[in-house]
Amino acid sequence: MMTAITPTTLIEIDGATASEQRLRAAALSGYGHFTAMQVRDRRVRGLELHLARLDAANRELFGAPLDAAVIAGHIRHALGEEIADASVRVVVLEGANAPSVMVTVRPPASTRGSPWALRSVPYQRSLAHVKHASDFGQRYYQRLAHDGGFDEALLTGPDAVISEGSITNIAFFDGTGLIWPAAPTLQGITMQLIEPVLAGLGLSSRRAHVTVRDLPSFAGAFVTNARGISAVARVDDLELPVDADLMRALADAYGSVAWDAIT
Repeated sequence: MMTAITPTTLIEIDGATASEQRLRAAALSGYGHFTAMQVRDRRVRGLELHLARLDAANRELFGAPLDAAVIAGHIRHALGEEIADASVRVVVLEGANAPSVMVTVRPPASTRGSPWALRSVPYQRSLAHVKHASDFGQRYYQRLAHDGGFDEALLTGPDAVISEGSITNIAFFDGTGLIWPAAPTLQGITMQLIEPVLAGLGLSSRRAHVTVRDLPSFAGAFVTNARGISAVARVDDLELPVDADLMRALADAYGSVAWDAIT
């Protein structure tokens, strides 16, 4: 019978248990890209999107495609026969002769139930459309936000234009539809999954530049990432309304997304 894993991180590289030598090499490699997913009953929401993200980033960073079937096989092998639920990360790192694919398996994570508080910070990720490894500024400002009692850092550029969270996408509700920042961002998997579903429910969405100064005009906001969707109740010292109807619609939309078997 499959069970959730214990709080031990399992690491495989290129489909085999990571040796000390290969772990050392991975630790010294700072150039690469990754995707992170939540696995439940050996299924993933948006598996094809995760695999497409890895392939696109690999073509851009290493000039070569990635075989989706091979990557899925590495994930399946790392889960083994017993693990049904987990947090899985697939990391592609520069190697001596060719990139290495590292799969880490950790205990499953859940979305925080209560609304989030965000701290705006003056930072934007380089090459924002790629989920790349080793972004010092991203982690630095995330730690500052956490140390200040916030749940997440809200990354902003010149003129306080909002782009994304340190590990989330953010959207704003104007009372009738959603606005996603038009600034350079990573197109998150959860964001990609729910947007077409919401459109089918009559909730429109568009891209526009949003600044921190614009926030008082919105009827609500939320963040998305691999763990799910959470309302935003505060940015810096500004309290934002939490629209219960919107959050129910988002939860229903996300709940309707199919889970893909890792085959």
